[in-house]
Amino acid sequence: SGNENSEALPESIPSAPGTLPHFLEEPDDSYIIKSNPIVLRCRAVPAMQIFFKCNGEWVHQNEHVSHESLDEATGLKVREVSINVTRQQVEDFHGPEDYWCQCVAWSHLGTSKSRKASVRIAYLRKNFEQDPQGKEVPIEGMIVLHCRPPEGVPAAEVEWLKNEEPIDSNLDENIDTRADHNLIIRQARLSDSGNYTCMAANIVAKRRSLSATVVVYVNGGWSSWTEWSSCNARCGRGWQKRSRTCTNPAPLNGGAFCEGMSVQKITCTSLCPVDGSWEVWSEWSVCSPECEHLRVRECAAPAPRNGGKHCEGLSQESENCTEGLCIQDKKPLHEIKSQNVERGGDIALYSGLAAAVLAVAVLALGVTLYRRSQSEYGVDVIDSSALTGGFQTFNFKTVRQGNSLLLNSSLQPDLTVSRTYSGPICLQDPLDKELMTESSLFNPLADIKVKVQSSFMVSLGVTERAEYQGKAHPGTFPHGTHRPFGTLQARNKAMYIQNLASISSSSELRTTALFGHMGGRLVVPNTGVSLLIPHGAIPEESSWEIYLAITQRESSLEPEGPEVLLGPEVSCGPPELSVSTPFALTIPHCAHADPQHWNIHLKRRTQQGKWEEVMSVEEETTSCYCLLDPYACHILLNSFGTYALIGEPISDCAVRQLKVAVFGCLSCNSLDYNLRVYCMDNTPCAFQEVVSDERLQGGQLLEEPKLLHFKGNTCSLQISVLDIPPFLWRIKPLPACQEVPFSRVWRGSPRPLLGAFSLERFSPATTQLCCKVCVRQLQGHEQLLHIQTSVLETERENITFFAHEDSNFPAQLGPKAFKIPHSIRQRICATFDAPSAKGKDWQMLAQKNSISRNLSFFATQSSPSAVILDLWEARHQHDGDLDSLACALEEIGRTHSKVSDVAEPELEEPEFPSSRNGL
Repeated sequence: SGNENSEALPESIPSAPGTLPHFLEEPDDSYIIKSNPIVLRCRAVPAMQIFFKCNGEWVHQNEHVSHESLDEATGLKVREVSINVTRQQVEDFHGPEDYWCQCVAWSHLGTSKSRKASVRIAYLRKNFEQDPQGKEVPIEGMIVLHCRPPEGVPAAEVEWLKNEEPIDSNLDENIDTRADHNLIIRQARLSDSGNYTCMAANIVAKRRSLSATVVVYVNGGWSSWTEWSSCNARCGRGWQKRSRTCTNPAPLNGGAFCEGMSVQKITCTSLCPVDGSWEVWSEWSVCSPECEHLRVRECAAPAPRNGGKHCEGLSQESENCTEGLCIQDKKPLHEIKSQNVERGGDIALYSGLAAAVLAVAVLALGVTLYRRSQSEYGVDVIDSSALTGGFQTFNFKTVRQGNSLLLNSSLQPDLTVSRTYSGPICLQDPLDKELMTESSLFNPLADIKVKVQSSFMVSLGVTERAEYQGKAHPGTFPHGTHRPFGTLQARNKAMYIQNLASISSSSELRTTALFGHMGGRLVVPNTGVSLLIPHGAIPEESSWEIYLAITQRESSLEPEGPEVLLGPEVSCGPPELSVSTPFALTIPHCAHADPQHWNIHLKRRTQQGKWEEVMSVEEETTSCYCLLDPYACHILLNSFGTYALIGEPISDCAVRQLKVAVFGCLSCNSLDYNLRVYCMDNTPCAFQEVVSDERLQGGQLLEEPKLLHFKGNTCSLQISVLDIPPFLWRIKPLPACQEVPFSRVWRGSPRPLLGAFSLERFSPATTQLCCKVCVRQLQGHEQLLHIQTSVLETERENITFFAHEDSNFPAQLGPKAFKIPHSIRQRICATFDAPSAKGKDWQMLAQKNSISRNLSFFATQSSPSAVILDLWEARHQHDGDLDSLACALEEIGRTHSKVSDVAEPELEEPEFPSSRNGL
């Protein structure tokens, strides 16, 4: 601002004695903040006058504020002057340089000028010229975050924040923030992961940049291989394995999983120990002067090797070579004669024994002929192996002639002639019975074709299983019974016993449906076998007819060595089709799945009918995936075919889970009641077969089935009937305890009838039966079933069994087949398939769903999250526990509302009503 009287202000005054003014305070560069004026000050000594000149023009003296004082030390005058500069003055100035002001001070000697002080308007723009960008870097890599602060006067100072806390590069030599506002981390550490923010500030304002997320990830690395395990075969060919884990280091923050196999197997051969065996004796040697000759043999047929036992016994022997006639050591002649007398006595003794043996043989022949002539009045002998598959024998003692229940003992039943009966049969005429071949006694009679010997044998109801007819009916036990059977209260017991008469049978357990792009679910009712076709597995505008079937009776798979079949043989197809997304096949199993005791494999039948191994359940592979639950195995596959689960017991503690069930029916003579005990695999399909067979025989389930843990310790199974009311009932002349060989139970015989008992009541007035059936493994588990039933059909409680939803609807197509709504599923996949800054990706989703093994399989899929959800659908087809899934998502922190809330309309009005009884 100029002044009209500026021309009158002199630049200097005439010389006068004294000194030039000296500035004690000069004006400083200043910034105008918002609309607040600034104050410029000057102070000089000695000074007669001080005036400001701004932009080359004098400031009016009225705008000056002066103050004068006396320096006591020197006695000189000290003058202080200040002026105000407003924002308007600075904005109105348009010059080649910034607005400036200067002080000019006068004394008697002359004038002095201060420095020029610039005055500028301070500001800071809002937007950063460059925001830092998020990065994902490997551990020990370099991190460089760029930041260009907003334009401002004065220039902004930059500060870095990590997770809202300031970074002090002086405290960490690994961090440098001095290079042109950039943040440099020389070697990234896991602790360097976080959200970084650039802060710019000057005297006017502070500005925050967008946050940049830095993820320091760790790629997985294999640990060292363990030592090779010992050969699993004590003798002969076996295998060894070694393993390693992806923990050196473990993948973190979305780092890559280890590539390659975690388990290696090689074949091994253990030399079998060979025990030594003697060769034949050599010829006797020439008689020696001592009246002895020798013979020798060698332990070389074969010689012991590989730690085998050496031959037991002597390698040479000697004996007298003159039969005692040789005089040794000058023995007297009478000793030699006495030896001859003794030999004559021996001959007489042997002759007497031969005569006695001949007399006994003649007597035995006479008795045999006598019994054969009296056979029509004699003993009726029956081998219980013909009834129970070879448990143990029993005898009927002499019976009265004319008893209509027993047949002539000379007529034996023939079990080889095919004659099928659909229920208990009574044959009153013994002349109708055909002969029984001797070889048939050795055949198990759990379900053989019966040609009966007597009404007593038929009364056990052991008949051939008729072929299934029509579709399978749902009226069997819940196939989802994934719990050990316990004891029911008396009032609830009837609810568990189903009406077997309502169960139909089928020639083949098979389900077929037409699937499209939307996918769906295929279920073989009441068997635990299901097939899940994911959404998108079938091309759009295409429809495939897909089937799911179970091979009944004996499987074509013959396990090798100690291997056993653990579940049904399941086929799905057509086999020539292939899907773009893995489908989920669920197969029930009966193993108590402990990797320390079982080595479980998945096998597939080739087109040539041979079986090949697909994978081990514990194996790491990208071709397929197996998830073993306690009662079922869920398999992710890309190709259809025929599959089966095989178990190889590693120790004697391996457990095969068996379901024990007791059925009963009244015999045709109205006095006998038959009990049949089954020990079948603990799979729904095995139980369905037994129920279908019992329906044909008029059987009634008498007690809730129970779970038996059958160990692979080679100990047999015992079945016994206990606590029979002594004055009301008696057991027929079968033994009350029957024993089943270990191999028949362990191999999972397709004929699970293991015990058959016939009980006779003393009076037709007795209508109630109360007893116990004990099933136990020697040196193992035991189960006791309490039987309390009415033997009259009119007094039985036939409770209709309400089956699962899959019984009425074996095929579910489109969205109704899935528990997770499609829109929710898409959101989950979009969230977890994308890489995340804090490791919240599909691997975390897998972990929350108890999937921690063979993650490399999911890593090869186009959408790992979708495949994980498909596996969840297969595991939760009956409960549909959306709440647990929602809780898992909330724990991860990727969702703010439960899936079940969003899916509420789907759950409130389901298409098909479901019953959760028994689950």
